[in-house]
Amino acid sequence: MSGEATNTQNMEASYNAQYAISTVREGYKQTEEGVIPEDWELVPLSQTAHRITRGASPRPIESPAWFDLSSSVGWVRISDLTRSGRFLSETAQKLSEAGIRRSRPVSAGSLIMSICATVGRPIETAIDVCIHDGFVVFEQPKVDQSFLYHLLVALEPTWSKRGQTGSQMNLNTRVVNGCLVPIPSSKEEQSAIANMLSEVDSLLEQLERLIAKKKAIKTATMQQLLTGRTRLPQFAFREDGKAKGYKVSDFGKIPEDWKIVELREVSQFINGRAFALHEWRKSGTPVIRLQNLTGRGEDYYYSNLQLPEKQYCHKGDLLFMWSATFGPIIWNGDKAIFHYHIWKIECKSGYMENFLYFLLSDMTEKLKSGSSSGGTMLHVTKGTMESTLAAFPGSEEQKAIAEVLSSMDEEIRSLEERLSKTRDIKQGMMQELLTGKTRLI
Repeated sequence: MSGEATNTQNMEASYNAQYAISTVREGYKQTEEGVIPEDWELVPLSQTAHRITRGASPRPIESPAWFDLSSSVGWVRISDLTRSGRFLSETAQKLSEAGIRRSRPVSAGSLIMSICATVGRPIETAIDVCIHDGFVVFEQPKVDQSFLYHLLVALEPTWSKRGQTGSQMNLNTRVVNGCLVPIPSSKEEQSAIANMLSEVDSLLEQLERLIAKKKAIKTATMQQLLTGRTRLPQFAFREDGKAKGYKVSDFGKIPEDWKIVELREVSQFINGRAFALHEWRKSGTPVIRLQNLTGRGEDYYYSNLQLPEKQYCHKGDLLFMWSATFGPIIWNGDKAIFHYHIWKIECKSGYMENFLYFLLSDMTEKLKSGSSSGGTMLHVTKGTMESTLAAFPGSEEQKAIAEVLSSMDEEIRSLEERLSKTRDIKQGMMQELLTGKTRLI
C-alpha cells in the first residue's frame, strides 16, 4: 500500500473518531465497546469478582464412587440448568465425600456460569454444590451480585461468537476474564438497576406459573368432559329432572346417552398431496408443510397446479400431522394446499370439528406420553386412525364442550402473548439500563 493511501486511511480514522466523540451527548463518553455514562467504567469481567474460577470433575467421571444420593451436596451439570430459573435449588446427582474432594465446592448464594455446551448461562446457587469443569464461579463479587447476574444474562447471546467450537461449544476462562463490560461506579446504581430487572423477572415467573397452572386445569377438564365423567349442567339431567346415568362400554362407563363409534363413521380423512421438486413455485397457492404448522419454519413453498377442491384447506379446517410431528391443528390461514404428511379431516353431519380437535388432542398426547421415543418421530396410518374407537355425545353437547375448552385455550393464548410481550420489554430494559443509555433517577 502506498504512503499516500496509508495517510488517507489515517485521516479517515482520525475524522471518524473525532466525529464519534463530537456526537456523544453530554454526560457520556466513547469507549471501544460503545458510549457509556461518564461515571461508569468499562472493565474486564475479571475485575467484577475477586476471582473467576473454573470447576473440576472427578475422574473417571462415570465412577459410582463419586456419587451419593443421600448427600446434601449437589453436583451441578449442564443438564441441571434446563430445570432451573435464576436460582438452582436441586441437582439430579449428589456427590460423595470422595467426589467432593475431587470437584470444586461452591457455597449457597454463589453466582456460577456455564462455559460448555449451553455457554454463558448464569445461575445463583440456593444450596451448597460442587461445579464440574463446564462452569465457572464468580468468587467474592466486587459489584452488586444481582447486577452482575443480569449483566451475564444480557451477555449470554454473545458468548457463542467468542467460544471455541468442537464436538460442542465451550469458553475458556481467559475469554471470560477478558470480556469487557460497562459497570456503574456506584453500587447504589448497580443495585437499583438490578432491582428493577428483578421485578420484571418476578412478573415473568408469575406468568409462567399461571400458564402452567391453567394448562394443567385445561388438561384435567378435557379428561373429565371428553369422557363424560363430568357433564355440563345443561346435559346432566333427563327431562323428568333426574340425573342421567352411565352404561358399560369398551371404554368403561360412559354416559347413557353417549355412543362408541369408529372415527371413520364420524369423519373423513383426506390425504395430502406429495410434490416433486420441479412442481414448486415462488408464488401461487401456499403449500402447508409440517414445519409451517409447528413453528420450525415460516417460509412456504407454492404451487400453481389446479387441484380437486378436497386438496385445499381453508381457515377453520381441521388438519392432522401424522408423521414425525404428530397431532391435530386448526388451520387459521387463508386458502392453502396441505402436503403429504398432513390429513384434512371433514366431519360428517352431527359431528363437530372443534370437538373432534380436542378429542384427537387428548388421544395424541396419551400416545406421545406412552411412546418409547418420548413423543418424537411418531407415525400412524390412516387405517389405524379410521378404525380408532371414541365416545361421542350429541352434537349440542359436543359444541358446548368445545366452547368450554376453546375458551380455556384462548385464556392461555392471551397469557402467553402477555408473557412474550413482557420478555420483549425486559430485553429492551436490559439494553437501556445495563449500558447506561437510560439512567434511573
